[in-house]
Amino acid sequence: MEKRLNRTDLGFSLAFLLMLVIATGAFFYGVKVGTDRVKAQQLEAEQAAKKPEQTVPNAYQQQDLVSFYHTVFLPYREFQNALFTAQYEWNADPTVDLSASLKELAKAANAKYGKIAGVAVTSSSPLLKEAQTDYLKSLKLFSDSFADLAKGANQGTASQLLQALGKQAFYTEGRKYALAGQNAYYTSMLKWAATVNMEINGDYKSPSVMDLADWKSKPLVIKNKVIVDYLSSHSLFAGFLPHDLTARIDQFIRSGQADKMKQKTVTSIAELLTGTDAIRSGDFLNARAMLYPNEQLPQLPFFIPDK
Repeated sequence: MEKRLNRTDLGFSLAFLLMLVIATGAFFYGVKVGTDRVKAQQLEAEQAAKKPEQTVPNAYQQQDLVSFYHTVFLPYREFQNALFTAQYEWNADPTVDLSASLKELAKAANAKYGKIAGVAVTSSSPLLKEAQTDYLKSLKLFSDSFADLAKGANQGTASQLLQALGKQAFYTEGRKYALAGQNAYYTSMLKWAATVNMEINGDYKSPSVMDLADWKSKPLVIKNKVIVDYLSSHSLFAGFLPHDLTARIDQFIRSGQADKMKQKTVTSIAELLTGTDAIRSGDFLNARAMLYPNEQLPQLPFFIPDK
């Protein structure tokens, strides 16, 4: 005869089945809730991505750009000029005291660091804050680089010192942050231009390849943005300013040299000009009246010819 379940066994069996049903239901409910949450988060992210970037009131005003020029950019530029002058002297004079020169550069970098670090840059223009931070990082790295190499600099030649600088992480990172600061400053100018001319895209992204027809159709502030992006991507830390290269490219195109040499892109012309050392600081000022008589620019000293 089959053994019948007593009431206790039957109760346990029913309770087990009930718990199994509840657990299964809870599992699938949890899966559904989790899926719904993920979908909701994805939808929120998509909606946030579609929203245009909100412009902070009073961001990127001309007075902010001018203040930054005098308190941050100019001190850094003075250090940069001292660096390039020193490097020229190293090559020109074989008797120069390389160690002493490096120590002076380290001292100058520290002095400019202290000056720039004490500047209060408006938080309403985050790119200017970013530029200040990048310039400070650059100065600190350059100072560390020069102090480190000064110890044995006189044991070699200027050529050997320059090679050592090119391989040293402090120095290469210092150049990278200098270019990043420059890029952020010029991008701030583009942001400013977008506030005074609604036809200018303040969020313009430089194309990987830009043909000359596209270049010629762009306002000067966008051309300058293209050039600072080019300098950053090619790690070109040079004595000229970005708008000097912009002007030389426009002169090259206007003179017919681009057609004659079958240059089809902005990058190819920039590489040709930088590769042949054909840009000088001040090229923009010399050409502004002819090339850019009606271009809208912030009233910054390096855009204004001396009268």
